[in-house]
Amino acid sequence: MIPKNVISAEKILRSIAGATSGPICQFIAKPETFLHQVDPRIKLAWLLVLVVLPARSHIYMRFGLITFLGLLSVWILPRQVWTDQLGRVALLSGILFLMLGLGADTLPMVVQSRTPPPSMMGLPSIPPSYDGYSYLLFKLGPLQLTRKGLSVASTSACLTFTVFQSASLCLTTTTPEQLAFGLQWFMKPLKYIGVPVDEVILTLLLSLRFINLVFDEVRIVALGIVSRRINWQQLATMETVEVFFTYIRRIFNNIFNHAEQITQAMTVRGFRGDSSSHKIYFSSASSAPIANIVSVMTLVGLIGAAALSEYILV
Repeated sequence: MIPKNVISAEKILRSIAGATSGPICQFIAKPETFLHQVDPRIKLAWLLVLVVLPARSHIYMRFGLITFLGLLSVWILPRQVWTDQLGRVALLSGILFLMLGLGADTLPMVVQSRTPPPSMMGLPSIPPSYDGYSYLLFKLGPLQLTRKGLSVASTSACLTFTVFQSASLCLTTTTPEQLAFGLQWFMKPLKYIGVPVDEVILTLLLSLRFINLVFDEVRIVALGIVSRRINWQQLATMETVEVFFTYIRRIFNNIFNHAEQITQAMTVRGFRGDSSSHKIYFSSASSAPIANIVSVMTLVGLIGAAALSEYILV
């Protein structure tokens, strides 16, 4: 019989290996979808709008944004990718929603009125509202959901979901070179005030390339530990910690080796960090005009709907 702690340890390591085996922050070339054909500059504009809208729109618009991104992910991403990503992001957003929604007004403030109640002063009591308004929406023992808690929770949960999922959609449908080209186009005016735009963009491009190497190293090491079938029950606590630290040290050694190889490759190609003597070119690839027009029109319509929701939906 296999000990329970062996099974639990292997389950943890297998979950790590499975989490890192997916294309996290990795470009998916096939199948080519509508979003692959959109200009990277338009995608960056979408990312900016999706970060701003959850805090500036009505609650119905916030949940509408989540639904829109969820349906878009199902349409664009492969099945094995969106099932994993949407589940984890939705779980994180749901936990955040419950914590903020039930915790915003659960502990009431201790406020002491400085004036006596109206009945002691011979004044009529304030009549209750007859229009159905209620600040308290839900109450379960000491936990309560108020309008303030609902607003804070929906804003935070929607912002978390949109940031993670929109970034995932952008990275999986856009190459690092295309993202670098789009950012370089937006940051060109900063050159006139002395900002080293080329160096910043090159650093970002190397970072996007390096992220995949980090996830690959973690996945390989996790699979290596699982394949060795270590009997964790026979190990003491310090021995278990020593095993994990050994593999963590191996991960960092491999990552540093990759970084050294990248540095040597750039040095061999003549790069010395001086933008005045080296011209850096980024591939912008080709984009479909119809896809760009549809994306821009949808973006303008979304901004208009969010602006009108503040006046129409009360």
